[in-house]
Amino acid sequence: MGCGSCGTGKPNGCKSNGGCSTGGCNRLNVHDWLMNLPFSDPESSCKVVEVSFKQGSRKEFFRNTTLQFFEKGDYVTVEGVSGFDVGEVSLTGELVRIQMKKKGVDEFNPEMKKILRRSTERDIESFQISKSREKEMLARSRAMARTLNLEMKLSEVEVQADGKKATFFYTADDRVDFRELIKQYANDFKVKVEMRQIGIRQEAAKVGGIGSCGRELCCSTWLHDFKSVNTTAARYQNLSINQTKLSGQCGRLKCCLNYELDTYLDALQHFPDYADQLDTAMGPAYLIKKDIFKNLMWYVLPNNTKHYPLTIQRVKEIKRLNQQGQKVEELQPVEVTSSKPKEVEPAFVDVVGQISLRSLERNDKRRKDQQRGDRRNGPQQQGARGQGPRPQQDNKPQGSRPQGNQGRGGQGPRPQGNQGRRQGPRPQGNQGGEQKPKPDA
Repeated sequence: MGCGSCGTGKPNGCKSNGGCSTGGCNRLNVHDWLMNLPFSDPESSCKVVEVSFKQGSRKEFFRNTTLQFFEKGDYVTVEGVSGFDVGEVSLTGELVRIQMKKKGVDEFNPEMKKILRRSTERDIESFQISKSREKEMLARSRAMARTLNLEMKLSEVEVQADGKKATFFYTADDRVDFRELIKQYANDFKVKVEMRQIGIRQEAAKVGGIGSCGRELCCSTWLHDFKSVNTTAARYQNLSINQTKLSGQCGRLKCCLNYELDTYLDALQHFPDYADQLDTAMGPAYLIKKDIFKNLMWYVLPNNTKHYPLTIQRVKEIKRLNQQGQKVEELQPVEVTSSKPKEVEPAFVDVVGQISLRSLERNDKRRKDQQRGDRRNGPQQQGARGQGPRPQQDNKPQGSRPQGNQGRGGQGPRPQGNQGRRQGPRPQGNQGGEQKPKPDA
């Protein structure tokens, strides 16, 4: 059985050992932190198992009436609608009891479905065949909905493992009459049809994606209950009311706006109420921002673009004077030092026209011509000056230090050895006469 998102066989990231490269194994994944805790009474342990379907996008609770012990990641065959279904065990043990209490599910409900057995090879093969039909069914079902001119959007199709039932998830703004659509689905796909309407946030959770923070969407990884979000949460956090920046991929306000809202509300309790306007001699000062980290309140005066940061004590003092009918002469703002180092703007340098491609080609050509001329004239200049290599006798090394007076004309190094006279041709000096070598000292 392979990972549903990558389909390359069961990756090493399954069974809580990590995550696969596609991130599909992280969808609504839960770590069982109560797994290794010992219990004195094993009979009182939870007999309910949480099973996930469709790559973790849907989870349900099933009663374990068998004597088998299931671990996270095992595939089990459970009761379905007029048949069976195959799912993956996502949670076992005492943590299931906590999840059931959180979601309001009765542990001893007699109508709770049961786990039939551990999935066999035949069950898994039937499950793979049913899942392979989902993409084709989704494309054809969308075409049928467009033919009937129904104002609805089909987002996902989930087929039961035995292929007897199909659940169609859709989103719609108004009520949709899909009675004729269900008849066409049943006749075409030969399955029992269930239409389930979901919200636009649930649709984004099923599709998945990457948020503006660079991480996977919270709704597709761990968030399962969606609370209402309004622009008041953005105002408390001093965020600009920009619908483009505050909206998620679902088109609604981001769920993460509620994460730090309680912290801001606790910090704003120390700020004075009804301090949106202060009366001064220069005119009314209006509140534009509250900084909970520095405990400052920023005000602005009319016909003035300068912002005045005031402390909480100063605002309370001005508010008390205004209630007595007095107007303050100055706001007495505090100096706010920036923690970031001041950036030095680089000086402007006009380099347009100084360097061109033609000038670079000209310099390259001049350098190549100079190297070619040096290689051609090098041996001639050495022969004219008498600096060519001299023949060696008896394979004796020559000394690198020249002997004798070389004041007139250039002469090469004299050979070292027992020979009293020079061998080979005598070099010509620059003065036209022969230069007699001095005897060795």
